[in-house]
Order: sequence, then C-alpha cells, then structure tokens
Amino acid sequence: MESITVLRKVGGSLVTTIPRKIVDLEQLSSGQAVRIVVEPVRKSFFGAVKGIGSFTKNDERWAEGRDE
Repeated sequence: MESITVLRKVGGSLVTTIPRKIVDLEQLSSGQAVRIVVEPVRKSFFGAVKGIGSFTKNDERWAEGRDE
C-alpha cells in the first residue's frame, strides 16, 4: 500500500508515521520490520497563476498522486 506522509525532525533524525488505515489494513504491529521506499513528492504549481481558477480539493489530490 502507498501513502504520502510528511517528515518531521526528532533529535538528529527524520521520522514519519504510518496512517492508521494502513496499519489496520496491513495488520502491522509495533516492533515489526517493514520495507520503506523513499521517493520525494514533487510540488505542483497547478493553479499558481492568477486567472486560471481556484485550486480545488480534487486538484490537490491529483497533484499528490492520490487521484481516486
């Protein structure tokens, strides 16, 4: 399963969380080893130019690769 999350700094490390939906679907538990593939998300400037129109929630989901 794939998800986009935000990194945060704790001490000298960067950490992220696994969303509850994924934890439940994959039946993950604390201490379990998992594979993480890191791929930076490119920011989209869709809607950044005046006159194009508002940036909607659907546009945001599309820009993040979550076009569902």
